[in-house]
Amino acid sequence: MQPDESEHGKPPVLDVDRPDRRLAQPFSGWTHEQMTESIDNFIQESELDDYAHYIRRGAFLAQSKAAFPVGRERRDGLELKDSERNFLDLENSPRRIDQFKQPWRLYALVGCCSLGAAVQGWDETAVNGAQIYYTDALGLRGKDGLLGLVNSAPYLCCAFSCWLNYPLNKLLNRRGVIFLTCLISSVTCLGQAFPYTWQQLFVARFLLGLGIGPKSATIPIYAAECAPSNIRGALVMMWQMWTAFGIMCGYIAGVVLAGVRDGQDPNICNATPLNNLLTARCSLNWRLMLASPMILPLVVVAYVFTLPESPRWLLMKARKGNKKKYEEAFLSLCKLRHTKLQAGRDLFLIDHLLQGEQEIMKLQKPFSELFTLGRNRRALTASVITMFLQQFCGVNVTAYYSSTILKEHANYSNQSALLFSMGFGIINFLFAIPAIWTIDSFGRRNLLLATFPFMAFFQIVMVIAFALPSNSPAQPVLVILGMYLFGVAYSPGEGPVPFVYSAESMPLYNRDFGMGIVTSVNWFWNFFISITWPKFNTAFTTSGAFGWYAAWCFIGWWMILLFVPETKDLTLEQLDQVFSYGTREHMRHGMAQLRWCIAKYLLRRKGLKKPVFLSKEDPEEVFDTRGENFDSRGGGYEHVREEKIEGSPGGATSSGVFVG
Repeated sequence: MQPDESEHGKPPVLDVDRPDRRLAQPFSGWTHEQMTESIDNFIQESELDDYAHYIRRGAFLAQSKAAFPVGRERRDGLELKDSERNFLDLENSPRRIDQFKQPWRLYALVGCCSLGAAVQGWDETAVNGAQIYYTDALGLRGKDGLLGLVNSAPYLCCAFSCWLNYPLNKLLNRRGVIFLTCLISSVTCLGQAFPYTWQQLFVARFLLGLGIGPKSATIPIYAAECAPSNIRGALVMMWQMWTAFGIMCGYIAGVVLAGVRDGQDPNICNATPLNNLLTARCSLNWRLMLASPMILPLVVVAYVFTLPESPRWLLMKARKGNKKKYEEAFLSLCKLRHTKLQAGRDLFLIDHLLQGEQEIMKLQKPFSELFTLGRNRRALTASVITMFLQQFCGVNVTAYYSSTILKEHANYSNQSALLFSMGFGIINFLFAIPAIWTIDSFGRRNLLLATFPFMAFFQIVMVIAFALPSNSPAQPVLVILGMYLFGVAYSPGEGPVPFVYSAESMPLYNRDFGMGIVTSVNWFWNFFISITWPKFNTAFTTSGAFGWYAAWCFIGWWMILLFVPETKDLTLEQLDQVFSYGTREHMRHGMAQLRWCIAKYLLRRKGLKKPVFLSKEDPEEVFDTRGENFDSRGGGYEHVREEKIEGSPGGATSSGVFVG
């Protein structure tokens, strides 16, 4: 398959007969006879004769939502019950609130996944307050390199352990991986409470990465594979939102546990003699802080196997010869959908798409094509940029080191430093909530472009604050103001966008490979930020180090403008069109957008036409999901344009069901 390149600004020519194109347009142009034959073959192969009535009707719904028009009898005699039609109307309601009316079992699954995300956030910030105390207790005062190594140990492991995601999922299934990684997280968090040397703490925290890495890749996939497409965008975003909730919990634990025993009494717990700091009387507080995240993963471990397994994973096993998995997949979907009709529809569609993926895997080399195929390379580049900038905007400097920074460089007491750090965690969580709506309405790219200038500005506020004399009364106020407002700007933009953007921009057939790469990139730079901050802080001064990250916020804005296209409200085939344009076209469009904004908002010119990269009204760029030869035995419509569903990263089609 040759790269799709545009020439002289012309739209790239896309081959609708390509296997990956057929994944984006399932059943396009199929006649009634073709559909019937395919349905019969599937029922025979799956041995689901007892559910054939649901699968047969659901398959026609997978081809078109208009397959059962109201008041018109189909020539094949198939029809819908009133209760089934009511739930389909609810599923396709234009009112966004109706899309969230889902079975309770789906929300139980989302709740368990949210706890798993919170585990990660809590793991990350437990060290924030604890290091105020264990820096002296473990003899790390003045040893910036070793302190950074201990703090960054989990993320060093994550940069490699996330590659275990594929073999572990293949072996243990989605729930099994979540169970194992949460159990590892709980045990290693408990292990962090017992070290008496920095080497022991490093080992415990490094092993913690085995619990964080595969879990961070598996939970979003599990939630996305179980959720219907009309709310998948919001559910995929929940990963980052509840990670922010866990980050907040880590800060709160630091405040609550700081005063345990005599941990904060300077008259008892001081650096001389050193052994005094390692007694339960003085070190119990930071040991409990590091152990506190062990509670949430135990809840996930207890409940994850009460949830349905991923239907997609079950069908993958069924297609490899274990035919009992077909019925398990159908029953799993029955628990996650309102009706058996919807379960039958999704079962047939997912199986069809898995067959298409297998054909592609035989014909192509998905991993190498991430780098050689122009469309995939540009999607990978844009995803890596968003992941890289999530770390290099400097947010995790605050997440991991805010308490130490406030204590040592802004003259706050231990308790005040912990309290103000907790305030940042609360802001980080609360201001992520609006992104549930804005990420699908305002757009991913627009959120990034709108928030990065503010992130740069508020980092500069902290640069100025730390440049002031230490006895200046304005310094503490400016530090907190800059820190909090930076959190306000970060949370609805660069916080949730990278994972959503990466998941939807990759083509269906190599999304696992692509997500493995970008997740590894994210964790590697997370490790880099964590290990280098103590040295940066010493070599650059605190003011200069924050200036470094402010500069990256400025550079990042230009990277997004030129290399990160918008993906909001675009179907798979439209995403293929967007990323198949050459990089020069994207850069040209970004500069056109910049000129338009300057002319409209700064120069106040009127009557300017906003530059649009991909016109949804262009008939060459909007595909007919059923084709001219569609034979509707219900006497239905000859042409129905594809209905694009907001918030459906990775492939909502006109059927409105999961395709990824």
